[in-house]
Amino acid sequence: MDVLRPRDSDALRAELRQVAAVSGMPVVFGGQVDEGSLTLSEFLGTRTSAMRGLLVRPDSGVGGMAVASKRLTSVADYRLASTITHHYDVPVLAEGLRAVVGVPVVVGGLSRAVLYIASRDAGPIGDRAADLARAAGRRLAVELAIRDEVDRRLRLREAAAAPTGPDVVVTEQLRDIHTEIRVIAQTLGDAAARIRLRDLSDRVARLMSGPDLLDDVPALTPRELDVLAHIALGCTNTEAAQRLSLRPETVKSYLRSAMTKLGAHTRHEAVVRARRLGLLP
Repeated sequence: MDVLRPRDSDALRAELRQVAAVSGMPVVFGGQVDEGSLTLSEFLGTRTSAMRGLLVRPDSGVGGMAVASKRLTSVADYRLASTITHHYDVPVLAEGLRAVVGVPVVVGGLSRAVLYIASRDAGPIGDRAADLARAAGRRLAVELAIRDEVDRRLRLREAAAAPTGPDVVVTEQLRDIHTEIRVIAQTLGDAAARIRLRDLSDRVARLMSGPDLLDDVPALTPRELDVLAHIALGCTNTEAAQRLSLRPETVKSYLRSAMTKLGAHTRHEAVVRARRLGLLP
């Protein structure tokens, strides 16, 4: 039975609920950081959906400053604050927020998430509420660090148990060839040739997956498969974007869609399931 990493968003949500319950702050929210950018996804006490899914860049706004500095960042009146950029005034002010504190969750020297507490009244947020948010950030950092270490040990165990020899070399070469075929296909202007190359890559994937394929296989789009094939080779979103001539945000969107269709919670899980289904070699 596979050991699947619990969703980090669940741990983040639990800490936000704890902060909201104990601090009494009217608005508590947060999100995870991926390749430096923060996506707001969890909300308690909000009245609108204006900030849902907001992508916050490093050094931008309260959250971006917290991500970049790896330190608590606060403003007593968001509308008038001169210490932050105002890229996100429209959604933040639509929610009516004035006083905002952002607490980064730092693991291994990298900001992995940000927890916010906020008020619709101007004025500094009290030390007690800020300390509760800090404590929640530290707890979440410890939890994520533990999960990372479990993942690392599982990878080491899998590597130690993996067979070595010519078959492994051939498998990795075929996976490289499969991905290269898909890269070439997406550069062709001839639609018929593009379809033939993608069909060829699908044949390679099915051939390596063996005869016992499942009937109920999710229908991934060609672009979703392109992205997943590069992720399977160990590429980051940025590296996959460079190889596919896409923006990192677009790659992230395709990857998220593929994970949803596959019922996967992590990149690694998506690759494993795609290989079992014969979608990847």
